[in-house]
Amino acid sequence: MTKISGQARRIRIYIGEATKYKGTLLYHAIVLKAKELGLAGVTVLRGIEGFGANSRIKTARILELSGDLPIVIDIVDSLEYIEKIMPFLDEAVNEGLITIEDIEIIKYSASKK
Repeated sequence: MTKISGQARRIRIYIGEATKYKGTLLYHAIVLKAKELGLAGVTVLRGIEGFGANSRIKTARILELSGDLPIVIDIVDSLEYIEKIMPFLDEAVNEGLITIEDIEIIKYSASKK
């Protein structure tokens, strides 16, 4: 087993599921841009309930099903790569919340034989 560790940065982007950028769902546009820029990876998480700046609750409960559930996009990479995507995020995320944290990564992977 191989263990890799070091300093990194995490960006979390909180948006609505239906939010668009140039006709494409924003979360998908962010994933495509991260891939284009060579970032290590992106995870898109769909929330079951939440609210943002407008205080309107969005929920996945059947009786009150929302078409715009909360989305969290999680990106972890080196400072160098995180800085590559920031201009795009500044342009594309008009409504939402972006957080940036310095983190330490610990990665375990199977040893290659």
